[in-house]
Order: sequence, then structure tokens, then C-alpha cells
Amino acid sequence: MRVLLILMAVCVWLSCSAQKKYEPTWESIDSRPIPEWFQDAKLGIFIHWGPYSVPAWSPKGTYSEWYQYWLQNRTLFGNGNFSGKEVYDHHSKTYGDHYSYYNFGKELTARDFNADEWAKLFEDAGAKYMMITSKHHDGFCLWPSETANKTWGFPWNAKDVGAHRDLLKELELAVKKTDVKFGTYYSLYEWFNPLYQKDPEKFALEHMHPQFKDLVENYKPELIWSDGDWDVEPEKWHSQELLAWLFNESSIKDNVVINDRWGKGCRFNHGGYYSTEYQSGLDGTHPWEECRGIGFSFGYNVNEDVQDYASRRTLVYLLLNVVSNGGNLLLDIGPDKYGNIPPIMQDRLLSLGNWLKVNGEAIYSSRKWDRACQWSKDGKKDWKPEGTHYLPADFIIKQTIEQQPGYAVREVFFTKKDKDIFAIVPKWPKEKLVIRDMKIKSNSTITLLGTDINIEWEQKGRNLILKVPALTPDELPCEFAYTFKIKQ
Repeated sequence: MRVLLILMAVCVWLSCSAQKKYEPTWESIDSRPIPEWFQDAKLGIFIHWGPYSVPAWSPKGTYSEWYQYWLQNRTLFGNGNFSGKEVYDHHSKTYGDHYSYYNFGKELTARDFNADEWAKLFEDAGAKYMMITSKHHDGFCLWPSETANKTWGFPWNAKDVGAHRDLLKELELAVKKTDVKFGTYYSLYEWFNPLYQKDPEKFALEHMHPQFKDLVENYKPELIWSDGDWDVEPEKWHSQELLAWLFNESSIKDNVVINDRWGKGCRFNHGGYYSTEYQSGLDGTHPWEECRGIGFSFGYNVNEDVQDYASRRTLVYLLLNVVSNGGNLLLDIGPDKYGNIPPIMQDRLLSLGNWLKVNGEAIYSSRKWDRACQWSKDGKKDWKPEGTHYLPADFIIKQTIEQQPGYAVREVFFTKKDKDIFAIVPKWPKEKLVIRDMKIKSNSTITLLGTDINIEWEQKGRNLILKVPALTPDELPCEFAYTFKIKQ
């Protein structure tokens, strides 16, 4: 019955979307509904891959994909104290003062890139969509963009230099053979593009718009993740006109999903779903997505050691924190210049996929319950580290199993699906689990996902008491974070 209702809802949404004409105004564009499948998906994979993957170098706590910007501006920001010359000094020592960043395009050979292997990894990770940097802020395209070559005045795409392959098409075809949806990240602006530096509005109309339409029509992404929105107002980008074209005339007008980064002031206000970055999340009143890397940098960074990568446990808790607040987690990986995904990143993705095989019923297609979590009774909520620009991944560990002095911890995460409620505990309870302020029906049943165990329970006033069996590590259904399904 539920499947039938979902199919009917999708048909209604497609019919409404196909019939409505969207005007180039935020009021009209913002009225377009965000497809339910996106809110059902919960987990996506982000991929940052480009010329910056060649040096793959930046100080810990900074983004290596910003290598060109750090190099040419001799500045740096992130988590840490920096002189600003770190990347410039490294570049001079390693490549020489006169070695141009644009030479890295030739060195992005993608020698070992196998799109089918990537697509299978995304599937095995339990992801429902992926997002590849078709073009980052350096302007380099992973597809044969004639616009890029024309504006830059030299070949600046993966088909004409380096790999000499249409890397984006290879990945599109591979991913679309799976159940994972294909998405493209696209930067509106380009740091050092001469036309952008001279006249951003002319750049938008003569470079960005035709290039964007080429990307849309030739690769048909099911999601578009716009970026580079902070310097120029959407009116100068002519974003409203571009999005009206996308929703009215493009070949993907009926099903494409977009984010909210379409010009200065748009984020959290206009476009599609809201996008956070290295934050703890939003409240779920609007569809949203948190993006962060498995390591700290989005692009591959050779400086990052094992301790700089989020642990398996941390990634599960991050997913729970986002999903319990009604959002999606977009988890980033950074392949090397040859197209290899570092083994530690593969390990983390596969571990997350294994956890989802057991607990996915509580994640996929779920929605936020009355509250996202249950905090312990004493202490302040929502511990955060001081003095960091970006929120490190281990904040969630400090908020769950490594209680900080004076602060409470999240004892239970909640999600819901129809009438079912899922209570997910970061660690296995001893003897009993008390869920405060939860009343359930007398004929309700409680089970432990991944097992055939029925959990005994009792209602004591406003509190629900679960009598938790003593299980050995071998008897537990997964390595960490355990889900009690409350069926009413």
C-alpha cells in the first residue's frame, strides 16, 4: 500500500512540475517542490577531483582543492595558525617558482580511473546519489568544454590535456547503470579567469551560462550542486533566468534537484535544498544536506594521516546526527591524480555500507520525529570545540560517548517512518534503556534491527523502559550504534 501511495505521489509531483511554468523570480523558483526521493536518500558521495589532485598538498586543517588560490594569493585559512605562504613555499621548493598551476592539468592523467569500480563502491557504501566536481573554482572541466578553452585561451579540460578522456561521461554512464543517482558539482565562478576578473556579469552570460547548459544537456545530471556563490549577487549571475531555463526548457526539467548556492545571499534562502558545510546541521524545517570530507580536505591531501580521517564509528554518528534532524549527509572522497580512491576512504565507505545493511530501515525514507535526540539530563547541550573555523568530525564523539565536563551527551537518536519510530543508541545499554517523554500503544512491539529479538518493555508514566538483553559482541547485529524499532 505504501509503495502504491509513493508512486501516486511521484506521478502527481511530475505532473505538476511538467505543467507549471516557472518565472525568473525567486518567488516562482522557490515554489518548485523538492522531489521526495532526495529526502528519502539520506546518503550521497561527494568527489573532488581535478588538477589540484596532482600536488595534493595543503597544510592540515585546510582545503587542498584551493591550492591555486593559496599559491597565487599567498594566503591561507582553515583550522590552524598559518603564515599564508605555506603553499607558495612548498610549490617553489617542489616545482620551482615558474612552474604554473596550469601544468597540473597535463599531469591529471587518470591512468587508473575505472568508472565502473567507482560506481560499485558508491553502491556498496549505501549511497543513493553522488556528486562529482565537473568544474571547480580553477575552471578546469572534466568534460570537453569548448567554452573553457575559448575563454582561457588554451586547452583547459580533461579531454584535451592530461587524461585525454571525457572523464565525466565515463562516470555518468557507469553510475546510471546502478541505482545511484548521478549529480554534478559546478562552480559558478573561476578565481583567475581573465573574463571573470574583468567583468563578472559578462563572464556569467558569455561563459558560465553556455557552459552550464552544455553540462546539463550532454550529461543530464539528476542533481546540480552549485558553488562559488559568495562574491557576486544572483542578479549579476542572472541565476533566476538560468534556473527558469533549467526548470522550463532543459531536458532534465522535471526531475533535477538543486541546492541553494546561486549567488551572494541565496544560501539558506533561495534555490532548492539548503547546504551546510562542516557544521552540526539544521533543524529540518526545510530539506537540507551537510557536506564534509572523510578526511578534512575535500581534495586529496598527502599531509593527512590516519588520525585526520573520521573513524568508522564517527561516520555512523555523523550520519545519525544529520538524518535525525531530517537532512542528508554528502560525504566527500578525494581520488589521486591517477583516479585511485585511497584505501582508507574505501574502507570507511564500505564500513558505512555494512552498517546500513543492518540499520538502513531506520535511515532511508525516514523523517524527523518530534525531536532529533534525547540528551542526558545534566549539563549544557551541543558541545563544540573553541577556536576552529570548520567543525571537526569528532565533535559528534564528544557529544555521544566521550562526555565533556559540564556537557550533556546524546543518549538516543530518533527517526520515524509512517507510524514506526526508530530509537538508535550510540552504545549498547546496560540492562535497560529509558526513553523519556515517549508514550506508545499497549499493543506496540519493539525489535532490534538485524536480529529476531523482541524487546520487552513497560510504560512508566511518561517514560518508556526497554529491558535490554545482555548480548556478547558476537551477538550484536553491528559494530556500533544499535536500532530499536518501535512498531505501533
